[in-house]
Amino acid sequence: GESVKMGKMPEGEKTRQCKQEEQQQKDEQQEGLIEFYSSYQELFQFFCSNTTIHGAIRLVCSKKNKMKTAFWSVLFFLTFGLMYWQFGILYREYFSYPVNLNLNLNSDRLTFPAVTLCTLNPYRYSAIRKKLDELDQITHQTLLDLYDYNMSLARSDWSTLSMRKRSSRSLLHHVRRHPLRRQKRDNLVNLPENSPSVDKNDWKIGFVLCSENNKDCFHQAYSSGVDAVREWYSFHYINILAQMPDAKALDESDFENFIYACRFNEATCDKANYTHFHHPLYGNCYTFNDNSSSLWTSSLPGISNGLSLVVRTEQNDFIPLLSTVTGARVMVHDQNEPAFMDDGGFNVRPGIETSISMRKEMTVRLGGSYSDCTEDGSDVPVQNLYSSRYTEQVCIRSCFQLNMVERCGCAYYFYPLPAGAEYCDYTKHVAWGYCYYKLLAEFKADVLGCFHKCRKPCKMTQYQLSAGYSRWPSAVSEDWVFYMLSQQNKYNITSKRNGVAKVNIFFEEWNYKTNGESPAFTVVTLLSQLGNQWSLWFGSSVLSVMELAELILDFIAITFILALRWFRSRQQLSPPGPPPSSHDNTAFQDEVPGLSAPHRFTVEAVVTMLPSYNSLEPRGLSRDGEVG
Repeated sequence: GESVKMGKMPEGEKTRQCKQEEQQQKDEQQEGLIEFYSSYQELFQFFCSNTTIHGAIRLVCSKKNKMKTAFWSVLFFLTFGLMYWQFGILYREYFSYPVNLNLNLNSDRLTFPAVTLCTLNPYRYSAIRKKLDELDQITHQTLLDLYDYNMSLARSDWSTLSMRKRSSRSLLHHVRRHPLRRQKRDNLVNLPENSPSVDKNDWKIGFVLCSENNKDCFHQAYSSGVDAVREWYSFHYINILAQMPDAKALDESDFENFIYACRFNEATCDKANYTHFHHPLYGNCYTFNDNSSSLWTSSLPGISNGLSLVVRTEQNDFIPLLSTVTGARVMVHDQNEPAFMDDGGFNVRPGIETSISMRKEMTVRLGGSYSDCTEDGSDVPVQNLYSSRYTEQVCIRSCFQLNMVERCGCAYYFYPLPAGAEYCDYTKHVAWGYCYYKLLAEFKADVLGCFHKCRKPCKMTQYQLSAGYSRWPSAVSEDWVFYMLSQQNKYNITSKRNGVAKVNIFFEEWNYKTNGESPAFTVVTLLSQLGNQWSLWFGSSVLSVMELAELILDFIAITFILALRWFRSRQQLSPPGPPPSSHDNTAFQDEVPGLSAPHRFTVEAVVTMLPSYNSLEPRGLSRDGEVG
């Protein structure tokens, strides 16, 4: 129809129209700075025909066969879905921050660890001897009333204690406030004084701790009478220690009377090699090799290149109600770490030579996103009350002590004293025992959150110990050994077999193990895995990814242009507004004619529409304008 119409036109008009079409074709073939497509279909057809992604060409080359087109479309998008499902798995694994465990064996001269040795029995210090004697008398009467047991008290002056006038604030007054009682197992009812004889297995023994106004009481009961008596006696013993204004009054170190012999690397130890501290339950404690300025080193493994101690285990003038064992307690730990004897220590038996071999093991964890470890504890919301570096146990005990001061108004005697606080003493803090046991129950149940707040250190050193035991001295050598020990510094050993013990601590081998962590999934690993998946499903490369990104950008650009054209066409179809008033903006009036003419719409960049596939088909127009 178009060719017939052109045949009826004048010759000049035909020539002019042909020139216009040639000029239009030249303009369409001219390459612009930015090329956009006239439709989504044209964009998609161009992408599928020219991309390097496998399978995309099948979407357009088989367009005349709708079944194949549908099949390849489903297969193409299904493959895309499976690939991105694998991408999700890879990203999830990457953001879980997995680590590899690296095990290294190192051979080097080893720094000998710190070794803490305690007498295992608290001493009757002269500063508190009178109060301890009074507590022993009260305990004697309590055991006599409960169990008809007459405990011998060698150090008590009964006439003086019985005639002493006690005020309302005396020890007896506070002991009566926290008495030791027998109670029924089921309902914890107190046993009346005139109760008939009953089976002892039907009763528990414990003591009652009440609040300051006596409105609420806490029953601390034990199934074992030995545990109940020790805990009850220890509670009053701690109150006596807390009443001492100066802790140095309890510093009665007697190193020579406890350590008979000390040798390291076949050299004799001296006072510069140890420090002393007092533990409320384990008595005098001595830490060897804790001086960072002159640390011991072991160049060779074996028993001859370690620490050898001969210690006195005979108990003279100790407190039998507080400690029921004999011997000594040993703990191996790193320098600049406190010795928590109740956690990592072990007992040394009297009359036995205990040989302890060590294996050093270091652990280095990755911090940050890989674990919740801490480098130095500065990022842990718990104040370090110990004068040592950060450890998990240091943090946990500091956390409990800070909660103790906040809730009970005083500090527990076993832990360091915070600034501005004082130790708990029932002469000043009447109900601190009730508050302490309540708080301890919450602490063990992690209600206080100490176990969550305190994180593991990223670097820590541990020592794996194994012990061997043998009789020392032997039956054939004990006579001369004990004679030599009795002659040394005038030692007088009354109980030979239970009087001494020997301890050997040494490295088992020269090697030590280091457990380190390294990232198992890095950015390079992630990109490599993503590339493998992309190649597996589409057999393409990084440039293919850029082609897909270009497709997305072109899609966004076409959407923006079509939306802009639709908006301007809506403005053209809208009815004219009222005549402008005198105060209308002239600039706005100048813009109105431009908006009414669609052919005047321009873009900053040169935009050229690519020819559609229909335009590439042979035209039905001949040279002279006739129908072919």
